[in-house]
Amino acid sequence: MLRFNELSLRRGTRLLFEQASLVVHPGWKVGVTGANGCGKSSLFALLLGELHTDSGDFHRPGDWVIAHVAQEMPADKRAAIEYVLDGDAELRAVEVELALAERNNDGARLAVLHGEFESIGGYTARSRAGQLLHGLGFKTADESRPVSDFSGGWRMRLNLGRALMCRSDLLLLDEPTNHLDLDAVIWLESWLRAYRGTLLLISHDRDFLDKVCSHIAHLEHQRITLYTGNYTAFERMRAERLAGQQAEYQKQQREIAHIRAYVDRFRAKATKARQAQSRLKALQRMEQIAPAHVDSPFHFSFRDAEKMPDPLLNLDQVAAGYNDNTLLSQVRLLLSPGDRIGLLGPNGAGKSTLIKLLAGTLSPMQGECVCAKDLKTGYFAQHQLEQLQVQHTPLEHLQQLDPRAREQELRDYLGGFGFSNDQTLMPVGPFSGGEKARLVLALIVYQRPNLLLLDEPTNHLDLEMRQALALALQDYTGAVVLVSHDRHLLRVTCDRLVLVHDGKVDDFPLSLDEYPQWLMEQGRQDKETPGEGQSNQGVASRKETKRLQAEQRKRLQPLRKKVTETETELDRLHTLQRELEHELVNPELYTEENRARLKTILFEKAEVDSRSEVMETNWLEVCEQLEVMQAELNQ
Repeated sequence: MLRFNELSLRRGTRLLFEQASLVVHPGWKVGVTGANGCGKSSLFALLLGELHTDSGDFHRPGDWVIAHVAQEMPADKRAAIEYVLDGDAELRAVEVELALAERNNDGARLAVLHGEFESIGGYTARSRAGQLLHGLGFKTADESRPVSDFSGGWRMRLNLGRALMCRSDLLLLDEPTNHLDLDAVIWLESWLRAYRGTLLLISHDRDFLDKVCSHIAHLEHQRITLYTGNYTAFERMRAERLAGQQAEYQKQQREIAHIRAYVDRFRAKATKARQAQSRLKALQRMEQIAPAHVDSPFHFSFRDAEKMPDPLLNLDQVAAGYNDNTLLSQVRLLLSPGDRIGLLGPNGAGKSTLIKLLAGTLSPMQGECVCAKDLKTGYFAQHQLEQLQVQHTPLEHLQQLDPRAREQELRDYLGGFGFSNDQTLMPVGPFSGGEKARLVLALIVYQRPNLLLLDEPTNHLDLEMRQALALALQDYTGAVVLVSHDRHLLRVTCDRLVLVHDGKVDDFPLSLDEYPQWLMEQGRQDKETPGEGQSNQGVASRKETKRLQAEQRKRLQPLRKKVTETETELDRLHTLQRELEHELVNPELYTEENRARLKTILFEKAEVDSRSEVMETNWLEVCEQLEVMQAELNQ
């Protein structure tokens, strides 16, 4: 086990944590969380022997094999699969000894080594490495390509694959999802759940932590506190602790009321589309998690755009790609104010190509892209972090956008993005990736766009900043198109999912939670040989098909009726809620003589609220059933 006893650690003159005592048992999967700069990566450096304690001590078994993701960007000529195989040091050592024994014609030694080779899975190692590469988004042809052929982000994926290849006892992962798309994140999530060793995971992805971790080690105020359960359980326990402080409790109540306004507003206009229902549930979940984030340093909002044309942008039968390679064809997409679109699709399907098309940085190969006269686009992509002027300060970047603005106003604005007064006057060159990402977002928000194009905006952002971005997007009145591997952000931001797949752009008919299953089914279909599974087509006669369709339509009638009845009842309950709330704001109701009446109204209000919640749940379930059956009928 890992045992920390009264541990203190400094970096330079800065105290990261002190008197930390905790025990991590074998097989535990621990999420390490906390604000950027609190000491998470330094904790990993300590475990790797790169740092030493200032006081106290820690113990780990001496025979444990530790795997971690190297931060260097390799540029050698080895094939990708060979580079990943190098992660299993024992395998490579046995291979070297086998080659030596063969040269020496040492039959006895060869027999022993072949036994070792089999026991460590040597005969299946190449297959395991290939599966790792495939899960991380590499194609079969990529396995033989030199490492130097890949871009920086793909080399980081190779580093991750190399760490996973190691048959480790302790696996240290520091933001492993930063260079992954959603498909690879879902695969990695599944791989880590099956991992048998001890895992320490630094991540700012709430869903990823929830699915993988059994414990959370949270760093704040120079302390490390170990919580049992996943990230959701940690938020609940932290919220309860903060609520014990009166000032924080009052802030919690204001934050809950603020988010509840989003929920009520969205409920009033939500369509019956499955993703709209999913977003409604996610917004209701935000009410529960808000109290755990009241002490966040990030608070900002989008100012209304100066003009809001409708429609903002229209793609009509557009084809797009690079050189003579067409990636997307016959794309039709209309964007209007208030649209919230999340882009899904396998790696390389063309999500970023579509974003570039919408941003105007890529011209259509055919078709028409019509932009409104007053369209103003805010485009966030990772390459923009490198386009910041490294010698200029955050304040100077803003002053270039608005030379007439008062300096104090700009400083206050930057404070909402977590930049202290000192930081606003520092050159951005030495800034971390997270600080640069926050600055780029601040510059985009300041320009008041009416169309937001966000391509993986959460890379390098910590959990608190992601939460602040999710909150700010609720009040944004323009259109949003989002590509993200952060499913929480997709859930609370988007009420429409669009799938980019096989060169097409179409609405995704399922929910975000069903996307992993869709990916698995696609993977199975890809493994089928051409034409396989089609021999049974046409077996059912046309008459039988029509009969089945008629039966399905008949089955839809009760569901449609139930939806209508539920909506009518919900309208009645919402009206009654408003009437009771109006009565409760009457000051006379709180006098001594009206105490009995107050109790009656409060009791009635509680019953109506409970009934309303049950009916809303029923409405969502019935709508989902209806959509599933309609989808089956249309197939």
